[in-house]
Amino acid sequence: MHELGIVVHIVRTLEDVAQENSLTDIRKVTLQIGKVSGIEPDYLVDCWEYYKKKVPLLKYSTLDYEWIEAITICHNCQNTYSTIDYGRECPYCHSGNTVLVQGNECLIKEIEGE
Repeated sequence: MHELGIVVHIVRTLEDVAQENSLTDIRKVTLQIGKVSGIEPDYLVDCWEYYKKKVPLLKYSTLDYEWIEAITICHNCQNTYSTIDYGRECPYCHSGNTVLVQGNECLIKEIEGE
């Protein structure tokens, strides 16, 4: 379960942001999670609920998330397509010369706090 490590990293980032912006209480954090990131959102939220008890800044916080679609580009024909639907092979020219351009991220989109 790498979700706990992700939560620890997110919390460190939030602590830095809170210090830079004089926040004393974070109430809500919204993440953007790529559909092929390998992150299990239910595990992530469980880890958040466990770990926030150790961090006063997050004591009353909630964690929400949004999905980022997985998109791949073909270097041969320059078309983009849904990675989930077609995998690594381009559905237009059937080349394997493709690269994932989005969908593997985990980003902090929004922080609500005082």
